[in-house]
Amino acid sequence: MADPDLADLRERAANGDRDAVDRIVELAGERGDLAELRQLAESGNADAAAQLVELASERGDMDELRRLADRGDRDAVDQLVELAAERVDVGELRRLADAGNRDAADVLAELTEEEDEPE
Repeated sequence: MADPDLADLRERAANGDRDAVDRIVELAGERGDLAELRQLAESGNADAAAQLVELASERGDMDELRRLADRGDRDAVDQLVELAAERVDVGELRRLADAGNRDAADVLAELTEEEDEPE
């Protein structure tokens, strides 16, 4: 999409055009534009927040997932636990478990059991 078209979409979105907002979210996701998705998510757009979590997960971007999780995004927390489990990131799992995340505590317990099993 050409810059003038995107500028027109942004103007329409600013004037309350929900279809324009949806299209901007879609385009930002296709472009991998985390900054635009972040801005839209912070203004309360749930679709942008979901797209941001999805992109961060695909990229393995633990920092972005942490930032979103720390802001209360439950999907980001779930993805962070999943990614930390895949990477066997005990430190991250412990941090999440200490913050009260039951899933992280369960994964951490499983990993600890595996380490303690005799070979």
